Amino acid sequence: MIKKLINKLLGKDQALAASGKRTEIPASIHRINPQLVDERAADVVRTLKQAGFEAYIVGGAVRDLLVGLTPKDFDVATNATPEQVKYLFRRAFIIGRRFRIVHVVYGRGREHEIIEVSTFRANLDTACAKKVSGNEKTSRRALEGMKHAVDTSGRLLRDNVWGSQQDDAARRDFSVNAMYYDPERQIVVDFHNGIADVQKRTIRMIGDAAARYREDPVRIIRAIRFGAKLSALGFKIDKATLAPLKSSLPLLAEVPQSRLFDEMLKLLQTGHALASIAQLQKLGIHEGIYPLLSLAVQRASDPFFHSALRDTDRRIGEGKPVAPSFLLACLLWQDVRQAWSEKTAHRIPPFVALQEAIDEVFDARIGDVSGRGKLAADMREIWMMQPRFDKRTGASPYSLSAQLRFRAGLDFLRLRASVAEISEDLPNWWQTFSMANDAMREDLIAQAREQLREQQREQQRALQQQKQQSQPKKAATKTTAKVTSKPAIDACADSDATEPATKPRRPRRKSSAKSSAPTDGAAPAIADTTVETEGAAAPKKPRRRRKTTSQPSDNTASNSANNA
Repeated sequence: MIKKLINKLLGKDQALAASGKRTEIPASIHRINPQLVDERAADVVRTLKQAGFEAYIVGGAVRDLLVGLTPKDFDVATNATPEQVKYLFRRAFIIGRRFRIVHVVYGRGREHEIIEVSTFRANLDTACAKKVSGNEKTSRRALEGMKHAVDTSGRLLRDNVWGSQQDDAARRDFSVNAMYYDPERQIVVDFHNGIADVQKRTIRMIGDAAARYREDPVRIIRAIRFGAKLSALGFKIDKATLAPLKSSLPLLAEVPQSRLFDEMLKLLQTGHALASIAQLQKLGIHEGIYPLLSLAVQRASDPFFHSALRDTDRRIGEGKPVAPSFLLACLLWQDVRQAWSEKTAHRIPPFVALQEAIDEVFDARIGDVSGRGKLAADMREIWMMQPRFDKRTGASPYSLSAQLRFRAGLDFLRLRASVAEISEDLPNWWQTFSMANDAMREDLIAQAREQLREQQREQQRALQQQKQQSQPKKAATKTTAKVTSKPAIDACADSDATEPATKPRRPRRKSSAKSSAPTDGAAPAIADTTVETEGAAAPKKPRRRRKTTSQPSDNTASNSANNA
């Protein structure tokens, strides 16, 4: 009794119980279709076996093959070390520090494929590992040279001690993921009744679930992901596996944010994003895993983001590629749009306002975790395209359609139209433009230009009507004044037809050359030459004469008298 208790406390009981027994299942029983096996994965297995090593297809690929699905990813396990694997393949790269694995690359560009090759790992007791006073954020220098290290809570920081296939099977998380397939012999190697669990549609943790979650808290997210992914096939999480799930959530606080970010993307991009969110809500553990994941669960009912999740699941189901930047751009569009609207309301130019809004959302929601790399650049480009789609004249359509992320931006625009955020005519126009020849493009731009002019004319007419309606009293007063003044003029014209309609202008006075003789030596008076004749035409304007500043002389006065 005491010995069992000691073994349990030290973890030895778990290691013994989890070691399992090797069982080989022939093709007549497992019925895996060899045609579903990827040829490149089979080539990796064949190359390793020809070099004298053991090699098998392992993990989720074997599980999918057993239920008749075509795996999307193939992993290979071998007893060759990472250095030995790299030596055998021309394009092979050793990656990882915590778990060193090899990526064998086939093809180039978007058509390339990566086969992940891992070495069998030993199932060591954590009591034998080096204790490090830290967590996964501990610096690389502090862990340099260590092959097996754990922190004070038992979390693995380094796990690069090689072992046998049996040890490797015990180290894996779920029994349905701990089976090995040999494509040459067409046998399945099973250590933990994985075949039986597949038949019962059960997801069961190997060993003690609480200890395995403590060993690697990310297994909490993996359990949820597998439960959602396989739920369509009738799989359910085992009760013993599910029981410590919620109580183990605080362990995720010590996991690096970058790793949680990657696990969140896997959860939403396995082709079962809606099912994963439903699983989180059902278990009541959507809070406390990762902030962005909590936000995704909250906004899953929003029409825009729900459409994005449904579209992502559809594309993955059809074998089409999906970009994490697109899904995250959909998740955070509500924040960007709100901040953008607030800034434009303060008369900030639209493009400047959008850039500032994006920066604020990145700081608030993503921070430094993948927030300033290529992922953020792609998200920013998708958002910045949206106002540019409104410009359909000039050279703008040509430059926009030539951008690398144009298709992603157009898909985002279509998603906005699907929830009536914008008119469907806009994405339809751009779809037609992107596939048209030069002549058709010119016609489309001409039509868009005419539509723009018509919209401007309608806006001007609406503005004029608005001005008229805003000042009704002033307009009515002016109209009344015009109506009452016109009959008064007509009445005057009828009363006296001979009188001119307007009073003639009175001409200026002028000095007459002929003046009367002065009386008693006085200065000669200036005669008034203005003659008023009733009904006569108005006199001509007299010619202006220069004014005299001095009094006339005596000779001038006498001459005027004689003339008179």
